[in-house]
Amino acid sequence: MTTVDFYTGSRDKLRTACQLSHKAMQNGVRTVISTPDAATHDTLDKLLWHYPATAFIPHCCCDAKEAEQMPVVLNNGSEKFPHHDLLISLHNECVPFFSRFERVIEIVSQDAEDSRMGRERYKFYKDRGYELRHIDLTGTQNA
Repeated sequence: MTTVDFYTGSRDKLRTACQLSHKAMQNGVRTVISTPDAATHDTLDKLLWHYPATAFIPHCCCDAKEAEQMPVVLNNGSEKFPHHDLLISLHNECVPFFSRFERVIEIVSQDAEDSRMGRERYKFYKDRGYELRHIDLTGTQNA
């Protein structure tokens, strides 16, 4: 069954997604980052090329022919995934395909509305019996 980790208190959800995908890549875990819209997808794509500052995270879009070889792939509306290890969701609601993945990371910012929506997603997973973990980023450099 899918394990769901909530990272709350993020100051910058896209930077947190970069940090978490970089850590996953270093541990040999392949990651799909699902974005809610084209603007977020494009911003994240650019950020990944410069993160970390001394390197970059190799990535491409889910539909690219090289997606199966990439440690990180970006998804914006596709139902085709090259692997199912880790999903980092940047959506405000639970994505319908989350259960295809071994692990899901939900990132919640410090914004009041985003926190409220994060609690709704948490309740959704909890009500369905998913194993949940909570990591509070408030007060950390990585937030």
